[in-house]
Amino acid sequence: MQSTNPGMKLSELPSRLPAPELRSGRVVARYARNESGRDFVVGDIHGMFAHLRSLLDEIEFDPAVDRLFSVGDLVDRGPESAAALEWLGHAWFHACRGNHEQFAIDSDDPAQYDLWINYNGGAWWLDLDAGSRARFREVFANLPLAIEVETASGVVGIIHADVPPRLTWSRFMELLRARDRDAALYALWSRNRIQDDGPPLPVHGGVERVYCGHTPTRTTIRIGNVHYIDTGAVYVHDGYTDARLTAVQIHPERHVEYAIRTADPV
Repeated sequence: MQSTNPGMKLSELPSRLPAPELRSGRVVARYARNESGRDFVVGDIHGMFAHLRSLLDEIEFDPAVDRLFSVGDLVDRGPESAAALEWLGHAWFHACRGNHEQFAIDSDDPAQYDLWINYNGGAWWLDLDAGSRARFREVFANLPLAIEVETASGVVGIIHADVPPRLTWSRFMELLRARDRDAALYALWSRNRIQDDGPPLPVHGGVERVYCGHTPTRTTIRIGNVHYIDTGAVYVHDGYTDARLTAVQIHPERHVEYAIRTADPV
């Protein structure tokens, strides 16, 4: 797949992916600086909400003043995917859309449905009635593709997968707001930067640093000013005993990591 937008090489993505549905609401969500508490961003949850709750207890998260942001992929593979709607209903929890939320949105497409249910952890969907499925699709379709958070150290960007290495953050946000298909697919699916498919350039232009998920790694990884924080929490169910769920304080402290082993009972 070739993009008409410079800096977005999408060759690693299958051409059969449908264009992500982008509603008239916020494609990019921006949050003002938290003047009363702390802000955190958490890696891919994938239905591991009991461990997330335990991690929040460990860091003494205060929902009255603290906020928790998510890089997306709230659902699939883990045991509590259906709890995602409850979490999204909390005023202090804010998620961007991941490719697994996109699978749910696209589940009316037979090819995407088969790929999701049989190969990408979507079996939990089979236990939902038609009304619940419609509610999930509606909520997921209104999740932004990117989040910007004003912090004490500057604006922090949060996106599920990646930022094109030759685009500024500001330009990438412009393309997302314009409902550009290639930009949306890049935000949801690309692994170019972390797979060394291109120069390890920092992201400039309107953002101090960026947090991504999508690609599970043994530890958090920083490439320039881009942090990858999906430490494979759900893969404990595949026998990975060092699987962890990671959260990072991004305000007022600049970057402080916390993690919980998902092999440990909660």
